Amino acid sequence: MKLLVIYPYAPWPLDRGTFQRTFHLLHALAQRHEVDFVALTEKNEGGEEKRAVFSEFCKDVEFLPFEHPPWQKLFPQRLLNPLPSNVQHWQQPAIAEAINRRLTPGRYDLVHICDIVLMPYVLPHRHHTPFVVDRSRVDLQFQLMEHRTMKFSTRASLLRWESYLKLWFYEKKLAKNAALEVVCGPDDETFIREHISTDAPVLVVANGVDLSYFQASAATDPRDAEPTVIFCGAMDYSPNVDALRWFFTEIHGLLLEKIPQVKILIVGKNPIAEVKQYASRQGVTVTGGVPDVRPYYRRAWLQMVPLRIGGGTRLKIVESLAIGTPVVSTTIGAQGLGLAHDCDVLLADDAESFASQIARALSDDALRHTLETNGITTANTGFGWPAIGNSLATHYAEIIQSNRRSWTRCLMPFLSSCAASMKHGPLAIPFAKFSTKTSKEKSS
Repeated sequence: MKLLVIYPYAPWPLDRGTFQRTFHLLHALAQRHEVDFVALTEKNEGGEEKRAVFSEFCKDVEFLPFEHPPWQKLFPQRLLNPLPSNVQHWQQPAIAEAINRRLTPGRYDLVHICDIVLMPYVLPHRHHTPFVVDRSRVDLQFQLMEHRTMKFSTRASLLRWESYLKLWFYEKKLAKNAALEVVCGPDDETFIREHISTDAPVLVVANGVDLSYFQASAATDPRDAEPTVIFCGAMDYSPNVDALRWFFTEIHGLLLEKIPQVKILIVGKNPIAEVKQYASRQGVTVTGGVPDVRPYYRRAWLQMVPLRIGGGTRLKIVESLAIGTPVVSTTIGAQGLGLAHDCDVLLADDAESFASQIARALSDDALRHTLETNGITTANTGFGWPAIGNSLATHYAEIIQSNRRSWTRCLMPFLSSCAASMKHGPLAIPFAKFSTKTSKEKSS
C-alpha cells in the first residue's frame, strides 16, 4: 500500500520531542508500506545530508522550500479569514501546487499529515485520497490550558478568544473530514469527544522511546555525588517555561528547606532569557542544547516534570524511565502514559506535595532503586517505537481496505446498471453481436 507522508518540517536531528515522535512513526510506517515523504523546509534547514537520512527508508523524498508569510493584520485580513491565524501562517500557494501535483486520484492509498496546519493542503483531495492527522497535541485544548495557566494582556486575551472560536470550527471541520485523528493520550481523545465531536474517528498512539538508544547501559556516567534533579526539554516551549516558572516561584524554596544541598540541572535547547536567569540561583545549572542528553539523565538522581499545561509529547518521561532515572511529575505531566504512582513514578499536583515527593525520593535510596527498576521494565514492555509504529501501520492498512470496500459498494449499482444497459438497452445489439462473435471465436 502506498502512503504520502507530509510534515511541516524535516524531523532531524532528533533534538525535540515532536521530532522523536514524527521520525519514528515515519520510519515504522515505511517498514510496512511504500512511503513517499514530503517536508516543508525553511532556509538552510534542508540539504542532501538530511535528505539522505530519510532516503534510507522512504521511496521518494522531497523537501519543499518554505517561508512563513507575514502574520496578517487584524483588520481586515485576520478578522475576515475563517482560518485560525496559526493555520494561516503555514499557507503558501507554491506548497499547495506541489502537493496538488502529487495528489492525483489513485496515486496514493492514504495521506498522513503531521499537525492541523497542513489540512488545507490535503482537504480538497479527501474524496479520492483519505487523510490522517497525527497530532502531538490537540491545539484548542492546549491553548485553553495556556489561557487558564498563563497571564496575558487584555489585547492578547481578546485576540486569543478570536482564535479559539475559529479553532473550534476548524477542529469540527477536521473531525468531519479526516479518516482518522491520531492523538498522544486518552485525555486528548476525551477532549475531542466532549468538546469537538462525539463520533470523530480518534486513535490514541502513546509516545514511545528508542530503546536501543535510551538504555541504562548506554550511559555509564555515575550519579552525581550530591542530590541532583534534572528537567529536560525544549526551553522555548511555553509549557516547559511555565513549569520552571512554577517550580522556582513556589516549589524550589520548599525543596531547599528539606534538601539544602540539592542541585537543579536544566537541559534543553533554545533557553529563553527567563530560563537563563535561573542559572544565577545557587545550585542551578542551565546547559542549553547538548549533543547527547543521556549522560545528564544518568548524572541526575531523578527527573522532575512540574508541568501544568497538558498536551505535547511527554517524551521526557518515557526517555527517563528507559534510561533508569526516576521521575516525579504532576498528573498532567504524565497524562496518557498509564503510569502508576509509587510504582512507575511519583505524582504530585500542588507545590508542597511536589517538593515533598522530590525530597522523599532524594532521601530514600531503596525507593529510587525501585522506581528505577520498575521504570526500565515499564519502558521496555510498553513504549518501544517499533511496536507502537507497527500497530499504527496495521490500523492504516485496515482503513485502506475499508475504503476500498466502500468504493466497491458504491460502484456495484453503477456496474450492474451498465451491464443491464448493454444487454437490454441501446447497447443491446452491439453487445449481442460482440457476445456472438466472442462465442464463435471460442468454439472455433
